[in-house]
Amino acid sequence: MGMTDNIEVLAHSSIRIRCELGVIYVDPFQIQGERNDADFILVTHDHYDHFSPEDIRKVVGDSTFLVVPENMEKKAQEVSGLVKKIVPVSPGTSYAVNGLIFDTVSAYNVSKAFHPKSAGWIGYNIKCDGQYVYIAGDTDLTEEAASVKCDVALVPVGGTYTMTALEAADLVNRISPKVAIPMHYGSIVGSKKDAETFASKVDDHIKVEIQI
Repeated sequence: MGMTDNIEVLAHSSIRIRCELGVIYVDPFQIQGERNDADFILVTHDHYDHFSPEDIRKVVGDSTFLVVPENMEKKAQEVSGLVKKIVPVSPGTSYAVNGLIFDTVSAYNVSKAFHPKSAGWIGYNIKCDGQYVYIAGDTDLTEEAASVKCDVALVPVGGTYTMTALEAADLVNRISPKVAIPMHYGSIVGSKKDAETFASKVDDHIKVEIQI
């Protein structure tokens, strides 16, 4: 099985990962049909295209753990009836939630106001079957993002609200994962051209996989 056979970018920044431990969704959004197979749902921040109660309803399983940045714990109560437990987390910390091991990485804008550092929003570096999968969330190229160690990196490339394709390539070249997957383009902001620009600027030894 290839390193990313278990990772799907469903749309925008909506990710599904299958591990031996179960099925993990990050920021489920624009979900097609009722899947209801999530063991874990990880939310990076509370913008509507990342925290979507309607889409959480489509993916929750019988006993889903919902992980959210602590400052949106109150907002997450909207879906508390659907999940087994809501787990609030803060940036720059390591966690084990029902067996799932992950680090949280601060996600914020450096020169834009959409995602302030003070909000405490995050990306996740998730341990899945022995490899680390980093899902950057809505972020610019920051010191925290550049110090992540991972095997697979999923990074936003759409610009406007996040890094541009060129900044995302710079980040990936710095952290040097085995595989990089662009996201956060195609439905709200950015286009496939951003993904292609990103791919063209990433160092040759890093495999780029374009999924949307």
